[in-house]
Amino acid sequence: MRINHAIRARELRVISSSGEQLGVMLLADALRLAEEQGLDLIEIVATSTPPVAKIMDYGKFRYDQTKREKENKKAQHQVKVKEVKLSLNISENDLDVKLRQAREFLDKGNKVKITLQFRGREMAHPELGMKIIARVTSTLEDVCMVETPAKMFGRMLNMVVAPCVKKKK
Repeated sequence: MRINHAIRARELRVISSSGEQLGVMLLADALRLAEEQGLDLIEIVATSTPPVAKIMDYGKFRYDQTKREKENKKAQHQVKVKEVKLSLNISENDLDVKLRQAREFLDKGNKVKITLQFRGREMAHPELGMKIIARVTSTLEDVCMVETPAKMFGRMLNMVVAPCVKKKK
């Protein structure tokens, strides 16, 4: 944004600090008017013909603008990918705890990467890993949908699930 003497246009459509249109005037006249009020002349819309400028306090304007940007940033929810690691010989109770954790992550709106690691001779039985992954998906199917189906990457079986979009009634 250009302010005061940085404005290049000869003629400007000027708006007062109270919001009323003062009309099209020369840059020098608009600057003089702003100085008389002890405020700044800020070019708001540079692309229009003639450009639009407003008389206001630039410091207050920047403060309000950054405050608004912070509020907008706060309102946004960034989706994070949380990871739940499993193993082939996981006990029932441990699997239930991991599934509860995954459900909490999904309820908060995060994606969950489910990783099942094979160790040693377990690599000979990838179908057992697929059974565990199938159980995980069937248990969590009410709160999630599979985003990336289960795939083997070396000794890891990975799958990503995302929270379901809840329909408003």
